[in-house]
Amino acid sequence: MDRLKIFTGRAHPQLAEEICSVLGVALGQSEIIKFANDNSFVRIKESVREADVFVVQPSCQPVNDGLMELLIMIDALKRASVRRLTAVTTYFPYGRSDKKDQPRISITARLVADLLQVAGVDRILALDLHSPQIQGFFSVPVDHLTAVPILAGYFAEKKLENLVVVAPDAGRAKMARQFARHLKAPMAIIDKRRIGNQDNVVAEHVIGDIAGRVCLIVDDEISSGASLVAAAETVSRFGASKIYAAVTHPTLSGMAPQRILSSKIDELVVTNSVPVPEEKRNHKITVLSIAHLVGEAIRCIHQGNSVSTVFEKE
Repeated sequence: MDRLKIFTGRAHPQLAEEICSVLGVALGQSEIIKFANDNSFVRIKESVREADVFVVQPSCQPVNDGLMELLIMIDALKRASVRRLTAVTTYFPYGRSDKKDQPRISITARLVADLLQVAGVDRILALDLHSPQIQGFFSVPVDHLTAVPILAGYFAEKKLENLVVVAPDAGRAKMARQFARHLKAPMAIIDKRRIGNQDNVVAEHVIGDIAGRVCLIVDDEISSGASLVAAAETVSRFGASKIYAAVTHPTLSGMAPQRILSSKIDELVVTNSVPVPEEKRNHKITVLSIAHLVGEAIRCIHQGNSVSTVFEKE
């Protein structure tokens, strides 16, 4: 482990420090500043020659600044003669822009993949990509972790009776099935339509039996909270006795925390794949750490072992 080094940008240094604690290594020293002309500057403050380097930098506000920091840090490290460089994107930048579903738009997730590879990344370590197909945008290896065992394990300890796992739309059915397997529970799917590019959704009915049951709504991301609150309203209307939610990426933009607080959701459980500052937390929001999952995956990659030993395959 002597040639393993962990670096981080300014997006989520707390997560990087937790990962270093799991691995028993010191966080790499770097300097990141912005000049008066708004240009970013990165300097690596220690030798990394022939080191196996991992850069922890999820996508969170300000997203574009974080992405540029990551690209510049990758370039600086490659020019410093690292042996291998892995970008640890626990929340992938522009991951929701993964297809051309409207005329004359960018497939921005593919653009980000190209940028990372041109910068010099040798490997990607990602967590619950919005679309697993994003792995195919890369010509370098991608290790795709999932937080499902962490989130499902939390609810398994609660020993909830009469539980049903609910997918908020057809696109999250596979994730819901993973939760259902872990929790040995049935699943249901909400038939939902999104209106335009805004966070307005219409939920029409539920496929599956949820009347009188404890519902666990699962999703990969919560941004404005509109979709999750609408899903909670729907399962409540169809007779849910209690409502929980489990989400990997809590971007919690705008009024999302207030929406959760005033919603029918009894508890929202998320991970720290992105920072969740105190002002975005309330008594309904529980944050679980992914540091051990990511740390053990980094250990496996560094030692040349199978990453599938630390998370459940889909």
